[in-house]
Amino acid sequence: MNSVLPWLLFLQLVTMAAAVEPLRPGFYSQICPPAELIVRDVMKRALIREPRSVASVMRLQFHDCFVNGCDGSVLLDDTPDMLGEKLALSNINSLRSFEVVDEVKEALEVACPGIVSCADILVLAARDAVALTGGPDWEVRLGRKDSLTASQEDSDNIMPSPRANATSLINLFSQFNLSIKDLVALSGSHSIGEARCFSIMFRLYNQSGPGKPDPAIEPRFREKLDQLCPLGGDENVTGPLDATPTVFDNRYFRDLAVGKGFLNSDQTLFTSPRTRPYVRLFSKDRDEFFKAFVEGMLKMGDLQIEQPREIRTNCRVANSRTVDVLMES
Repeated sequence: MNSVLPWLLFLQLVTMAAAVEPLRPGFYSQICPPAELIVRDVMKRALIREPRSVASVMRLQFHDCFVNGCDGSVLLDDTPDMLGEKLALSNINSLRSFEVVDEVKEALEVACPGIVSCADILVLAARDAVALTGGPDWEVRLGRKDSLTASQEDSDNIMPSPRANATSLINLFSQFNLSIKDLVALSGSHSIGEARCFSIMFRLYNQSGPGKPDPAIEPRFREKLDQLCPLGGDENVTGPLDATPTVFDNRYFRDLAVGKGFLNSDQTLFTSPRTRPYVRLFSKDRDEFFKAFVEGMLKMGDLQIEQPREIRTNCRVANSRTVDVLMES
């Protein structure tokens, strides 16, 4: 991971913050009153269709905000002259449910054409994914606009691997002014959802030497993971990130405390003495976790950078590109 690039991006976020229009709760209350209700309604339907999908949508905010600020860039498809973020190494095997965002955008364009940004949709949908699965609800600050471009290179240089250790995660989060407590609380987003065997094959079979697993895995849990993800098996098979993958609660932290974290980047939060105290705290106090999670989500959602922006009519395509495609057809 390039350690310089995230720091330079954070400096841009800090020095240009005053030039970006301030975000605020209720941004759409006058210009598109039903906006937040529409997002939540679509997320409710998505949850009924496939519970995993709302967790996947929530994670899109993380992958969006860390790369050049919360600007919807992660949603852009590749074009002949732009390699976007969807196929970045950290995204290609983990990001999904883009069609849910499309459904939200289509409903909003019917109700309030050209008003609600794709970047704001991600922030609203992430909040709703948490609230609809039993987690906290909160007011989000809105008013973002969408980027005109995306960068696969920036995403590759910034986003962490499932193999990441606590030190690298702490360093990454600190470069975006997110504390160790923020890191651990936001990792609690893995309270819901699943991950692919691809993400843990190295951990299961080579992490502590050829053919040797991560010694931090609880032995009986390791046996279950071996059955789910056998060596040479289908790496697209998925497993739950904690024991209650459809309920947003603090079980994720309780699992880490007994060696049952699915990803290395999860379990490392307990094996590291710098992050372990927060894992213990959140495993014992659900309300403290919820409070810290909301604070972290708000801080992450404030990451912005000044650049040319717009309100996309299609979250997958910049407006100028949409016009070009229509003219060609």
